[in-house]
Amino acid sequence: MPTPDTTSSPTLPTLPTPLASPTATTLGQLADETPDVMTLHTQDAFRMFTGRAADSQTKAPAIPGGRRFAAVLKSIWYLSANDNPYADWILIRVYQSLVTIRAQMAQAIAVREAEFEGLRRKGLSLSVLSSRSPATVALGFRSPYGYATAEAIVEFDYHVRMVKTLVLKDRLSDGDGRAAIREVGRGLRALFLEPIRWERLLLREEMLPLSRSDFLPGADDLARQRMHIAVTLFGEVPRAVFTGDDAPRHSQRRITPTAAELRLLRQASLSIDAQPEPATPPTGQLL
Repeated sequence: MPTPDTTSSPTLPTLPTPLASPTATTLGQLADETPDVMTLHTQDAFRMFTGRAADSQTKAPAIPGGRRFAAVLKSIWYLSANDNPYADWILIRVYQSLVTIRAQMAQAIAVREAEFEGLRRKGLSLSVLSSRSPATVALGFRSPYGYATAEAIVEFDYHVRMVKTLVLKDRLSDGDGRAAIREVGRGLRALFLEPIRWERLLLREEMLPLSRSDFLPGADDLARQRMHIAVTLFGEVPRAVFTGDDAPRHSQRRITPTAAELRLLRQASLSIDAQPEPATPPTGQLL
């Protein structure tokens, strides 16, 4: 009779329990680790950002500032998710204007900095004025356009500081200094006004569904009404914007048209003259 094998079997190593793979539901939303802030040294830049409320006593109208401008662009940015060609168009126009103004400020600052450097080479070092108690503004924007606005404001602040330094230290006259600040400020204020009218119309309840499909054959009567109002007030949207070939720097639009859909977009009429009149005239008062 065979002797039973009493040798113990080798103990197999215990494998570690695999970690649970994180799912989309277990990951939190990305957020800033610390608050975003903007530091301003001049009243000119602070007022440029905050704007001015309307005064009922003096009848002075409200002047929108950079903060209002950023909020308006955020609303229009959200509208771009609806495939709204006019939302895309105003985002493109406004951003291009903002880039142009910032380039003008950068050029003006470069001229001033060169003047400071020329004085330093001669032996006179001048420091740029700064506030003893600068204003710190919490930002927390919810769109990229808000941060583009904030950057333009701090560049304007630096421009004002340099101009006031040159006035105080006899490199510019009082009049020339005021003119240099006013010239840049006028461009920013005009830009801040531009998208407000667009927002008022595009956010009206009857206009919220406006999209590229409103311009295509077979659009219903409500769609044709929206299209007629938009074209009447703002003009024909450029073809490149309508097809998506010219797109905003930042957009919520997530539509990738097929080849057949692109052909429709390229062939669609963007003029009210070539579109059938809506059976029911547009309601509400135009802006």
